[in-house]
Amino acid sequence: MVARPARLTPPLQCVPLRDPESGLEGVIVIHSTALGPGAGGCRFWSYPDMDGARADAMRLAEGMSYKNALAGLPLGGAKAVLRRPGGEFDRARLFHAFGRAVEELGGRYVTAEDVGTSVADMQDVAKATRHVAGLPPAEGRAGGDPSPWTARGVFESMQAAAAFALGSELRGLTVAVQGTGNVGADLCRHLAEEGARLVIADPSPARREELRVALGAKVVGVGEIAEVEADVFAPCALGGALTRESVGKLQARLVCGAANNQLASPEVGAMLLDRGIAYVPDYVANAGGIISVSAEYLGETETDVAQRVAAIAPRVAEILERAAHESRSPATVADEMAEEVIGRAQQAAA
Repeated sequence: MVARPARLTPPLQCVPLRDPESGLEGVIVIHSTALGPGAGGCRFWSYPDMDGARADAMRLAEGMSYKNALAGLPLGGAKAVLRRPGGEFDRARLFHAFGRAVEELGGRYVTAEDVGTSVADMQDVAKATRHVAGLPPAEGRAGGDPSPWTARGVFESMQAAAAFALGSELRGLTVAVQGTGNVGADLCRHLAEEGARLVIADPSPARREELRVALGAKVVGVGEIAEVEADVFAPCALGGALTRESVGKLQARLVCGAANNQLASPEVGAMLLDRGIAYVPDYVANAGGIISVSAEYLGETETDVAQRVAAIAPRVAEILERAAHESRSPATVADEMAEEVIGRAQQAAA
């Protein structure tokens, strides 16, 4: 797995996870608690070794600090990354063991779903700790799978970005979507309803076929999606989709997607700027999921979630406008805005 080696400021805490009886192996990284407890999902993936898992967790945790800050949430940044065991294992037992590890942190870390995890997994985590979200919602409260909120935020961000950067609504535009898991598939449905044309790529034949039949999407290979003829490129898989090589071949004039850590290196943001390709910073567009998690954890309602998600697109427009006015990468502008929020909180606590 590749993730953007971005700012990489030192984390507050790295907690190794190992429970041979359940097969649990991984790490919790708490990057910042300046705004509140560190919050971020639990990623469950087949990492080849713990070095790769740890590096991914470090980058993802830092990204959560920035994401939560710009979303206006009372949460710091953290992430859990677990290695999927190679052989057979008891999934419920593994996630129950993970829940015990979360509980030992005493509320310093709040977990939820991420790539490779589900509501059912979080229910197993909840048997050992209350510091978990993404559970079936109580009546009148926020909760459940946060991925639909992530997809909605990305869709509305894309609408705002297309209006600003392309002078167009999404109807009639071609959007190339890389990755059609829960968030990517929901995004495709929103786009189809809006009248956009879809080109998709995903390693799962079943997911590809479902969207081809249901939405009339054109299917291409995973290695081709970044260079197809399209107006918008939407990375919705794992990190690092935007490399010097892929950006050099990119035909889209706008990049807006749900994946975390889309830029393989900070220089790629400058390369997008030089090529005149508008870029919506990933952690701004994809904040809908953590907004839902935050509302659930704080006992708020779906109305609160909807209001905060509705604020994502105007924030995207503000960042793109400021970046254009200053002739700078939107990624740099967003980072600075988030750092200002975190910095004020640190000063207030000093």
